[in-house]
Amino acid sequence: MQAAGRAPDRRGRCAVADLDEARRAKDEIKAALAGRDGVAAVGIAREADGYGVLVRVLGDDASARRLGVPSSVHGVSVHVRATGPVTARR
Repeated sequence: MQAAGRAPDRRGRCAVADLDEARRAKDEIKAALAGRDGVAAVGIAREADGYGVLVRVLGDDASARRLGVPSSVHGVSVHVRATGPVTARR
């Protein structure tokens, strides 16, 4: 996934993304990670000044790093968090 559009600033931080930008980034990263073992969920996360993408992976932090999830997509921040199994509530 190449960054296009918003670029990180000189300190490597991503610019603030609005909800539409976060949705597009989420769709792209979700498609890129589709079918990979260990990906539990991909969603949008509220940040201090905007939105980012949150990827939940099964296992620990080392498992998350092995998946190779990028830190940003098109300038939108991507956060990876380890989790247990995700199931629907009844």
